[in-house]
Amino acid sequence: MIKLTLDKALEKRGISRYRLSKLTGIQFQVVDKYYKNKVVRYDSYILERICLALDCGIEDIIEVTKE
Repeated sequence: MIKLTLDKALEKRGISRYRLSKLTGIQFQVVDKYYKNKVVRYDSYILERICLALDCGIEDIIEVTKE
């Protein structure tokens, strides 16, 4: 199972969802869905923009679990 950990990454960096939205140019509603782990299909463009804005790797915002 794939789980987004964007909430932890933002908390660690002290960045709000609103600020991430402004940094990436992604609509707040989309960032909010990624934050709340309510995304069914992951968009590589959005994931790339988030990683670039947070200066992190994909492994910092996505976790694979065995469930």
